[in-house]
Amino acid sequence: LPLKFPTAAGDLLTLEVSVDGYVGLEAGKKGINMSRIMRSFYKFKDEVFYPEVLRYVLDSYKQDLDAKESYLKLNFNYPMLQESLRSGLEGYQYYDVALEASMDAKGNVRYFTHLEFVYSSACPCSYELAEHARETREVATIPHSQRSVAYITVEQNGDLNIEELVGLCREALQTETQVMVKREDEQAFAELNGAYQKFVEDAARLLYDKLNPHQDIKDFVARCSHMESLHSHDAVSRICKGVPCGLR
Repeated sequence: LPLKFPTAAGDLLTLEVSVDGYVGLEAGKKGINMSRIMRSFYKFKDEVFYPEVLRYVLDSYKQDLDAKESYLKLNFNYPMLQESLRSGLEGYQYYDVALEASMDAKGNVRYFTHLEFVYSSACPCSYELAEHARETREVATIPHSQRSVAYITVEQNGDLNIEELVGLCREALQTETQVMVKREDEQAFAELNGAYQKFVEDAARLLYDKLNPHQDIKDFVARCSHMESLHSHDAVSRICKGVPCGLR
């Protein structure tokens, strides 16, 4: 379904969106006509999807289907223009994003943003071993690094936009994978990996340091997965804000 979303610059993006919606019914109620979920949502298909519009959709679900609770999740790829590190080229980086909202029986709404952020992780131990081999045996070695993914979920208590959340991840991890690359960009990327080496637990802590103090983030959980180039398994770490009864 094509839906409109605002950008941080105030422009509008029309994106292809997968929509999940459901409701919670009173005990003993037989069920719903499933097409009514879509009919209720279609009333808002021409809206610009600010967070408040999610509230309207959830309230419509409750009213139209005589439900206690309602839930909505919008899944899409969000494009952001990324400039190359040195060559001046530009290309679009696409981020897997989901906007989620739920409304309870009292009308309270919770808003969540899910983001997948892809980056490179150079292993500090591998770097030290490579340097040791070069210095002691004059053997050329290449420290290993791997494509890595941070799966971020934040619960919002303010107007946190997608581009701002991506920016926080970039500032925390520093080694986002690139779109357009020439030789000078590849060299710059290798230098970044050398300057920002990190184990998987380091990546989680770096994200915590950026997300935790942000005033528009009520709660969060970050799961980092380093797809190992040495091992046959991934290295995984997980960190959360630590709010009692919050996200885990």
